[in-house]
Amino acid sequence: MADKRHAEAQTGSAQTPKMSDDQRRILLIALVPLSMSLLSVSIVNVVLPAIGSSLDASNTALQWVLTGYTLTFGVILVPAGRAGDLFGRGKLFIAGLIVFGAASLLAGFAPNPLVLNLARLLMGVGSGLLNPQVVGLIQQYFSGAARGRAFGLMGSAIGVSVAVGPALGGVLVRFFGEDLGWRMSFLINVPFVILAVTLAMIFFPRSAWEPPETTTAPGARPDLDLVGVTLLGLGTLGVLVPLLVGAAALSYLFLGVLGIALIIAWVIWENRYKRRGRSPMVDMDLFRTRTFANGALLISLYFFGTTSVWVVIAVYAQNGLGFTALQAGLIGLPAAICSAISSAIAGQYVIRLGRPLVLVGMALAIFGLLAGIGAVIMHDTAGWPFALVVIAVSFIGIAQGLVISPNQTLALVEVPITYAGAAGGVLQTGQRMGTAMGLAVVTSVFFAVQAGYGWTAAFSAAFAVIAVVVTASAVVGIVDWRQGRQPAAARS
Repeated sequence: MADKRHAEAQTGSAQTPKMSDDQRRILLIALVPLSMSLLSVSIVNVVLPAIGSSLDASNTALQWVLTGYTLTFGVILVPAGRAGDLFGRGKLFIAGLIVFGAASLLAGFAPNPLVLNLARLLMGVGSGLLNPQVVGLIQQYFSGAARGRAFGLMGSAIGVSVAVGPALGGVLVRFFGEDLGWRMSFLINVPFVILAVTLAMIFFPRSAWEPPETTTAPGARPDLDLVGVTLLGLGTLGVLVPLLVGAAALSYLFLGVLGIALIIAWVIWENRYKRRGRSPMVDMDLFRTRTFANGALLISLYFFGTTSVWVVIAVYAQNGLGFTALQAGLIGLPAAICSAISSAIAGQYVIRLGRPLVLVGMALAIFGLLAGIGAVIMHDTAGWPFALVVIAVSFIGIAQGLVISPNQTLALVEVPITYAGAAGGVLQTGQRMGTAMGLAVVTSVFFAVQAGYGWTAAFSAAFAVIAVVVTASAVVGIVDWRQGRQPAAARS
């Protein structure tokens, strides 16, 4: 009976963004652990010094606390998304929650850096398992304007969790002390995981535990495409490692070359696999779909730029201006609030307005970046209040809400439900690679300029690089918009 109501709600939501009670429950159950998994990315930035002093960890060990999570998270996204498509998204969602929760518990009680880093790797696996299922569930149980609103709320959850992470980390360390404070930044995940598992088991409809559709014959085993999984996993690993190891990147350059070669081999394999009548992990025809291909490129470039904003601000505020970790973390709080509001609003209008909504967001991001440069220069040279910097980056927060979730809605609008999880995994993998590349490039520019010209010049140079990348992303959006306005015959 519940599945019938979901089907009716999905059909009816094309005309109205109003959600049924069942849809609201699915969304709430899915978004809370999604938020916690992304909170675990940003919260660590602030608690790293406490981890270092508590566990006597080396700089290399601390670097892997940051990068290990991102590494396994990025590697597993697409295979996990496809597994959810084939075996049932509810099953993979629960599996990801259990791994993420158990690893968070292990991290919270880690006696040394080695155990902590192993726990962080496992946390990344759990996060990679559950994240694409959230996209798949939204695709499966929402359509039309209701789907746009659901992705808008997802964007709000993402924006708030990423921006609130540093502030929460600072609060925990200040309230509980260094040793218990950093441990609480991991242990806080555990009760939310237990609650989410319980509620999912009770309220997820029966269809969430089964594949929405299947291309295999009744009684046949699901075609997971293990060769494709292996090639893409190793290729992604090879590309990400040099980007995440910072100063040692040149020593790992061969892995990057090997990773690119493996990804090319994966594309060839997937095409051959489909020609043999099998179900590839990712149907390469997805990239011949204008909305998906342009959306994937756009968001990868956008994440290449904007995710470095908060790292630059945190380092500049603490090392350049002498702010505490808590003060530095609070700088992004107004931007997080703006992102949550704009994302929720954008979700209601994305189907009606389409790509121009995303372009408005990008224009606001570029304005916020340039205004941030001006505010920092005037703070340094004329003593203008630092609050102007906070206001400037709040425009970037508004932009996040207008870009990320609306782009996801538009990119997936023509994707079949059978590939919703895998397609969502592809988009998120592009985001992770864009983030890793952006952090490597922008922080290298930041520290190189700082060494020769000081903190204000470093901040300005980093924000200028980010603005250039966001502008390139906007060009992709303009091309996509113009293509969409052309008649089908003209595009072909």
